[in-house]
Amino acid sequence: MTDVKEKLKDLVETVMIPEVENYLEDLSKLLETNSQTEDDMLAIEEMESFLVELQNILAVIEENKTEDSEYQRIYDYIMKNLDEHEHGHNIEEQED
Repeated sequence: MTDVKEKLKDLVETVMIPEVENYLEDLSKLLETNSQTEDDMLAIEEMESFLVELQNILAVIEENKTEDSEYQRIYDYIMKNLDEHEHGHNIEEQED
């Protein structure tokens, strides 16, 4: 397996999927207490879809039928979004 595929697989398995699952778990607690909002329900749907997409990425890596450039594009996209997400949290923390 090429380096970029290994990096992408590791990122999806060890960072992205656990984060999405944790977020879904938090949202499901709202359902248990019946305190969810419409936005929460939308977030649950989006996170469930995103989780499926992440699992599909892992399946594509296992099939090994995609160009390394595509794996690199996906990896770069995820890293960019993680950086933006982290930067956004830092700004929010500074504002508190």
